[in-house]
Amino acid sequence: MTDVAGSPTLAWPMERVCPFGPPAEYRRLRAEKPVTKVLLASGMTIWAVSRLEDIRQLLTDPRFSSDRHAPGFPRIIKDQKIMPGFRSSLVEMDAPEHGEKRREVLSEFTIRRVKAMAPRIQEIVDERIDAILDGPKPADLVKSLALPVPSLVICELLGVPYGDHEFFESRTYAMLSRDKVLAERQAAFGDLLTFLDDLVTAKEADPGDDLLGRLILKQRAGGGVRHRDLKELAFLLLVAGHETTANMTSLGVLTLLEHPDQLKKMVEDPSRTLNAIEELLRFLTIAEAAGLRVATDDVEIGGQLIRAGEGVIALTISGNRDAEAFVDPDEFEIERSARHHVAFGFGIHQCLGANLARLELQIIFDTLFRRIPGLRLAVPAAELPYKTETTIYGLHELPVTW
Repeated sequence: MTDVAGSPTLAWPMERVCPFGPPAEYRRLRAEKPVTKVLLASGMTIWAVSRLEDIRQLLTDPRFSSDRHAPGFPRIIKDQKIMPGFRSSLVEMDAPEHGEKRREVLSEFTIRRVKAMAPRIQEIVDERIDAILDGPKPADLVKSLALPVPSLVICELLGVPYGDHEFFESRTYAMLSRDKVLAERQAAFGDLLTFLDDLVTAKEADPGDDLLGRLILKQRAGGGVRHRDLKELAFLLLVAGHETTANMTSLGVLTLLEHPDQLKKMVEDPSRTLNAIEELLRFLTIAEAAGLRVATDDVEIGGQLIRAGEGVIALTISGNRDAEAFVDPDEFEIERSARHHVAFGFGIHQCLGANLARLELQIIFDTLFRRIPGLRLAVPAAELPYKTETTIYGLHELPVTW
């Protein structure tokens, strides 16, 4: 298949060239054809945007819709279907509805509210590290730290019993895995919806002092509880709230261990940790692409005309390696200014839980390397099992010793 210019249309997604490197083709795309056609596994051909400046334009232009039900909206997977009557909450909304719904929950994720959670997050991290130090060597840092910390935090935030963590972690993995057949992904999706439907119903009967309980009381005071909205919001926060931070934790630890000079800088001066986290977010970009959109009008981006009804994808991992935005973008340097990355997206759909993710990562990294200063990999990085089969990049296991 060829695009409108006659050059071969690239198949997407593409494979990373190494644990930390984006697909090699992206460098050429940024230089030669920053807005290009790509062929999805679903058979759809859409536009892919690879430069940071163009990605920011795409994610802020209201002429690109996030509505999954709109004609022409990209379908990544073959036979991918939209569940009737279901939306993944804020992700699929356009203005002005998006702004109205986001404001309802925004107070739960302000810097002030998130900072108030710090003591409890510190307790959780210390408990997990206690267990690591008391356990056998080597330890799997994914199972013992990276996954349980964000799972515990999001469970306490939403009021989800942590005893259900294996259920929702396994369903999330199945839902996000490209290796699973359609029936398995749909079954996992259905299981999660049923679980969250029951959870919201229980909280409507007895609201607790948690995010869902507070929203239920707020909605009652404003005219009535919107059950479906709460279920969809819980779905978004539960899935995104543990899977992304877990993968950033394991890959972040690996990156720091593989760059001991940078780790030394951070350990010697903890004031550098937050800057190191921004660089890790940029350098790793675990969500290779974000911002699936469909044009609702003719729009020009990067010199390319995109017609109304055509689908578009933002290659965020490419934008975060754009040499026009970052000096020596393929180098990991914790003292660079990287806050303008798009690892959390950009515009009105920027990740709602970004403040919480940053705080969790800060507490995890500072505590882990302070309490286990001799931490090292138990196997070479090249032999680690990477999550190349899922839409969120990460590690299945991270064996470490000390």
